[in-house]
Amino acid sequence: MSLIEIRDLSVEIGPQNPRIKKRGTPILKQIDLSMEQGEVLGLVGESGCGKTMTVLALMGLLPQRGRITEGNISFMGQDLISLPQKEMSLIRGRHISMIFQEPMSSLDPLMTIGEQLREVLVRHEGLKGRANKEKCLRLLQAVNIPEPEKIYNCPPFKLSGGMCQRVMIAMALSCEPELIIADEPTTALDVTTQAQILDTFNELRHRTRCSFIFVTHDLGIIAEIADRTAIIYAGYVVEECSVEVLFRAPLHPYTDGLMRSRMGRRNVNQGELYSIPGVVPAPGDMPSGCPFAPRCGFVEERCRREIPPLEMVEEGHKVRCWRQVPL
Repeated sequence: MSLIEIRDLSVEIGPQNPRIKKRGTPILKQIDLSMEQGEVLGLVGESGCGKTMTVLALMGLLPQRGRITEGNISFMGQDLISLPQKEMSLIRGRHISMIFQEPMSSLDPLMTIGEQLREVLVRHEGLKGRANKEKCLRLLQAVNIPEPEKIYNCPPFKLSGGMCQRVMIAMALSCEPELIIADEPTTALDVTTQAQILDTFNELRHRTRCSFIFVTHDLGIIAEIADRTAIIYAGYVVEECSVEVLFRAPLHPYTDGLMRSRMGRRNVNQGELYSIPGVVPAPGDMPSGCPFAPRCGFVEERCRREIPPLEMVEEGHKVRCWRQVPL
């Protein structure tokens, strides 16, 4: 049994005024994803492609006007979409944890680090008193925080961004969940701190049986930590494969464009750095046919009329493209 099975997931954002009888704007379309226990899955794409919305749907944390219109999400064999909010709130934190973007704003500035860690353990494990504090200190040590006793008594605003991110990782680990979702976990950090945080994640994945989903636009992070990758564009999964295949033989023109945009990719960057022409279409202004057609250098007439299905081209490698040949 897979840890997660997402099938034909579609999400839309409804109109601002709920009394207006108007269809919502599609955000995610027919998302298919699965992962096994202990696996690290990367979700990659430009801003606005639907990466964060996918994991928010998984967590049951869609924005107020967001709703799942079709599909299902199974976690350890349990259907999450049909769960009442009270039961879903018990799964969040205990079995699935999420590390949000911008750690400085994710922590309560009016509470010490210890108070925030302690609260999670009380809620999900009923752990109190000395046992609670001892586990909090062990968690801070586990993510390589120096002087954990001192940090335990600090408010977040006295810590650096990298230190706050380590605290968020400790908080996510506190109840030993089966899955941790990291949404752009290194975006706001300098290069040295990014490397340290990635080292921490790598240590944790080898020390625990926890699975990870990394949401990022940085293919360097994917190369360093992920086992498998799903490329998301305009609300669709356009390619899914192992990291080794991703860097060796991408099939979708969008994936190839992301690869070529990296510093040092092949011989492309001998002169001006490559960038994919155009921009991601707005959710309410999608082109007909393949959403990538207006930006694609291999576009054909069929691409402008029909959206290709996500098809298995070889074992473990799926692509949503009519070409299905190496670029």
